Amino acid sequence: MLRLLTCLILFSVSVTFAADRPNILFIIADDASRDSMGVYGSQYVKTPNFDRIAKEGVLFTNAYNCNPKCAPARACLLTGRYSWQLEEACNHNPFLSAKWKFYPYLLEDSGYFVGYTGKGWGPGVWNGIDGGKSGFKSDNPAGHAWSKRTLKPPYQGISNTDYAANFDDFLSEQPDDKPFCFWFGTREPHRGYGKDNWKLDGRDLSEVTVPAYYPDNETIRGDLADYAIEVEWYDKHIGLALQHLEKRGRLDNTLIIATSDHGMPFPRVKGQIYDDGFHVPLAARWGNKIQPGRTVTDFVTFPDLAPTLMEVAGLPSPEQMTGQSFLPQLLSKDSGRIDPERDHTLLGKERHDIGRTDGDLLSVGYPARAIRNDEYLYVQNFKSDRWPVGDPQFDFLNCDSSPTKTFLQSLSQSDPQYFFYELSFGKRPAEELYDMRSDPGCVNNLAALAAYSEIKQNLWNQMKAELTAQGDPRILGQGDIFDYYPNCRIDRQQKLYEKPDWDPVKIFQQRYPE
Repeated sequence: MLRLLTCLILFSVSVTFAADRPNILFIIADDASRDSMGVYGSQYVKTPNFDRIAKEGVLFTNAYNCNPKCAPARACLLTGRYSWQLEEACNHNPFLSAKWKFYPYLLEDSGYFVGYTGKGWGPGVWNGIDGGKSGFKSDNPAGHAWSKRTLKPPYQGISNTDYAANFDDFLSEQPDDKPFCFWFGTREPHRGYGKDNWKLDGRDLSEVTVPAYYPDNETIRGDLADYAIEVEWYDKHIGLALQHLEKRGRLDNTLIIATSDHGMPFPRVKGQIYDDGFHVPLAARWGNKIQPGRTVTDFVTFPDLAPTLMEVAGLPSPEQMTGQSFLPQLLSKDSGRIDPERDHTLLGKERHDIGRTDGDLLSVGYPARAIRNDEYLYVQNFKSDRWPVGDPQFDFLNCDSSPTKTFLQSLSQSDPQYFFYELSFGKRPAEELYDMRSDPGCVNNLAALAAYSEIKQNLWNQMKAELTAQGDPRILGQGDIFDYYPNCRIDRQQKLYEKPDWDPVKIFQQRYPE
């Protein structure tokens, strides 16, 4: 009875003050690295609109995605949970359970007008392993789709979805008595790209910055320049979205958060536990609520988004949400470290893509956990005998095809540059430790050096204690379950492994009966 009364009171408050609650626009790129944004120092990628949000609001320098792949990263955003707390949703391409609550629908239940365009949650099946019998909402976890508007893209590889026009359509339908919550998800700069689009666009390859983990040549510079064009397409649509808000007089009463799900779709970045894979851009603007021009160094992570938006909307976070709201960081008048306790973050992965085997087991993961603080990145690779990017015989499927990947694979062991191939595709030791001040590219592993043994041990002890408190199955000795959660692309796996009768759903249900 008390619970019912509480719910009625909350509902009454939410309806009464609906007009006072801010609109929420969440903008997310697909595969855009943090350092590709001008405000973080990029010289060859131009992002004036992302930079505008940062300059008129607050820029976060220590934002992280928890798990550097599309489906698990987005699941963390929507549920407010750490990846290893999400069962099947820790993996890429899962059958998403109906048990999870997603913040857009929680806000909708409290009176928000909710929608999304472009890429929401995915890839995967969002009506559960039972095909929706458990009663899951039929729409994407990110909200109700707005997708009618299309355009002619300027170059091959760019989506024909007119994200900004779809958002404008959504705004035109917003009821006067409801605030909105909109997920604005571009599909750029996800691959594939039109090869040598940079030539059509008149780019100068001498301006491109090549990361330390790649050789410097025209092939890789050209690939990065093609990528830059798509990042700028994402940024263009940010600008258009801001214009739509301005013309409707809704810019300053809208909390705008812009980010990317993980790093660029290149070897050693996307899907990998290195800084460029999981260190994401994050900027927020909210009229006079956020003092402009601030830079915050507090560590925030994707599970923190949902509880932040719940607090912004004046709602309690459900027990499911284990992330920590960063609303105090948004509203503070200060720059730098606002909360001294937010001095690190935890990261991890299990199975991303198919094409990795272990004996008779098919489609297994590459389990890893990591802790990142101001000074160091420490990584534990729990199955270091496995290939981290997938088995060579299946062409390293946890790395998107690209000219850069092809070049690295062409290097022979006798080539002086073969070191770069090993960095991207070789097996890794059980432990990795990187000094993030002197080695942001995570090239020089310090884990085997005696001088760092105490630092390494302290980081492991801290990470293990926190993951244990969070109930991480991998730390509790129950991590094998992640290898058995079925990947929803069953037909593709049957073809890849040449096993037409292989049924991962049946195998999972037999091993883990309810």
